[in-house]
Amino acid sequence: MHRVTALIRPPQSTFELGCAAQVFGIERTGLPTRYTFNVCTERPGQVATQAGYDMLVTDGLDALDRADTVIVPGWLPADDPPSPAVVQALRRAHSRGTRVVSICSGAFALAHAGLLDGRRATTHWALVDKLAARLPGVLLDPDVLYVDHGDVATSAGAGAGIDLCMHLVRSDQGAWYAAHIARTMVMPPHREGGQLQYAAPPHPAQIDGTLAPLLEWVTGRLGEPVTIESMAAHAGLSPRTLTRRFVDQLGTSPGQWLLAQRIATARDLLESSDLPLDAVARRVGLSSATNLRRRFLNALGTTPGAYRRAFRARPR
Repeated sequence: MHRVTALIRPPQSTFELGCAAQVFGIERTGLPTRYTFNVCTERPGQVATQAGYDMLVTDGLDALDRADTVIVPGWLPADDPPSPAVVQALRRAHSRGTRVVSICSGAFALAHAGLLDGRRATTHWALVDKLAARLPGVLLDPDVLYVDHGDVATSAGAGAGIDLCMHLVRSDQGAWYAAHIARTMVMPPHREGGQLQYAAPPHPAQIDGTLAPLLEWVTGRLGEPVTIESMAAHAGLSPRTLTRRFVDQLGTSPGQWLLAQRIATARDLLESSDLPLDAVARRVGLSSATNLRRRFLNALGTTPGAYRRAFRARPR
């Protein structure tokens, strides 16, 4: 029997905890029980949740010493480092061979414990910059749904915790066992792509008036063969000067900015229309469905077709 223990703290996100509990803590008809699941906290007793109710947790940090897998299902506020007692408990569990796992913001706790130093990891896309700034020793990958090193694993935001837990079950018990759990949860055993497809398209950067007219001109002509040279000519600048101003004001090159606008517009068309992929590609200036697929896959880690199936807004 594999013992899974979730380490929680107030205010606990009930969804992240529920991801782990639903995969590891439910007995299912027709499936042999291979896991036990329990919850612990640094100070046993009532633990406040973000859902407006308290949980009664009776186990303390010593429960981690009996676990085969420790899961940190979120760590909020993410700015608050774990106490020395929590850090020592996580390090002690890891050093004796326990698998240590985080869901969403739980990566902050693992990073503070030094378990992610020099290692690839992920967290919610909206927290990547904060984690990188506070703990630069972590090699963050903002695109993937999860990263598994065997002894340490991290997931992207919230729902990606289910993806990681299902992956761990597949690794422990095999594909058949994981597929059975997925069917009872009415979800796919594996999702396509990474988490960047779920991130909101970036808002335009705050800029002064120098580039604003040019950016407006370009976004109205994405279906046309706009080039850096034509952008520079419209702005009355040399291509070199234009590039320098883009880097200074937007932090990117004209070509990268233009591609990002085309991808963002393609996402909108895939969500809101039934246009064929060739038509979407032409409307955003990517010439063909083949080029759209290649650019989309490079940018978001998924295909236009998979993205449309996931996000198409269907009328009632």
